[in-house]
Amino acid sequence: MNDASPPAPLDIAALREEFPILRQTVRGRRLVFLDSAASAQKPRVVIAAMVQAMETQYANVHRGLHWMSERTTDAYEGTRDAVARLINAPDRHEIVFTRNSTEAINLVAHSYGRGVLRPGQAVVVSEMEHHSNLVPWQMLRDAHGIELRVAPVSDAGELDMAALERLLADRRVGLVAVTHMSNVLGSYTPAQRIAALAHDHGARVLFDGSQAIVHRRVDVQAIDADFYVFTGHKLYGPTGIGVLWGRRALLDAMPPFLGGGDMISSVTWERSTWADLPHKFEAGTPAIIEAIGLGAAIGFVESVGYDAIAAHEAALTEHALARLSVIEGVHVLGRAQDRGGVVSFTLDRAHAHDVATLLDRQGIAVRAGQHCAEPLMRRFGVDSTTRASFGVYTTGDEIDQLADTLARVREFFA
Repeated sequence: MNDASPPAPLDIAALREEFPILRQTVRGRRLVFLDSAASAQKPRVVIAAMVQAMETQYANVHRGLHWMSERTTDAYEGTRDAVARLINAPDRHEIVFTRNSTEAINLVAHSYGRGVLRPGQAVVVSEMEHHSNLVPWQMLRDAHGIELRVAPVSDAGELDMAALERLLADRRVGLVAVTHMSNVLGSYTPAQRIAALAHDHGARVLFDGSQAIVHRRVDVQAIDADFYVFTGHKLYGPTGIGVLWGRRALLDAMPPFLGGGDMISSVTWERSTWADLPHKFEAGTPAIIEAIGLGAAIGFVESVGYDAIAAHEAALTEHALARLSVIEGVHVLGRAQDRGGVVSFTLDRAHAHDVATLLDRQGIAVRAGQHCAEPLMRRFGVDSTTRASFGVYTTGDEIDQLADTLARVREFFA
């Protein structure tokens, strides 16, 4: 018997007060921001933490003996502890700071791909990948002789697990690199099943958690991942800071990605030796203020609580799908059973850019285009979609405004 009580409903009005930008009006209308999957808005606590660091203690980290450097280093490294806690990483030294998810994946493609994988081995991606989790592997294929295999998705927008198993059957796959949640379909992939399948066939697994970590709790040990990446700016933090988590044994075996200061142990004219983890992968002056902002964003998310966030966004998604489904000519991509707060759709006789422009005139911000997932667009036979995506601050009334306005947009094109 499960005695756990459901999470208390979020006080959305109070939460929205924490996001100053949402007070804006657009052409006399209150801003309706439905583009959080691209980049989320920032709460006061994040803005304040970054401003305070710049106004009261800014200095470079790891290198100074004066009090400002020491205080800033403590704050910077405190974010590493916060990330480890957030994803239940077993060792804080496994947390590598990058600029974003894209750089984190490129780091793995370069250092693990060239340093550990052998020519003739294969990397598997899925049809629903963001370009960030496709292009680096294409580059690895072309430069290093790695085969690139693509696991299909169903018409419902779910990963075809039987097809994935067939791709792994010859045991030549060295790495499976898949999204944890599609930025177009909203589909969650069954991470624990994927990892088990990959490991059973001798492969490692990387999850792109750029979207997933925003909407639900991630435990890298529970899903048995080998690498996990995410970016700060979607998690209510600043741009310019991302995270790579990897198993220590794998990171130790990988050569550095970039060379320069702070990633070395010793340098002579003849050779250099590398610093211990994680600094081996963090060359040069890091994104100090941005890392401090990410730490504040993690604190914000933890204060709200993932259970409450997940329940809120599940209700929003269900409401959005119900409202959009009754508008004639609107077609939602994907019908995954397990999905998060992202809804992409097309409208008959209208280009996605035109739909987004007309919605913008009513103060509703959405994304239109291919969403950096051009192969997925072709898989579903469309050239672009309009995408509405939700955050902790999104309300049911905003979903209703989207649906009501979209119905009027449809009449315009009809």
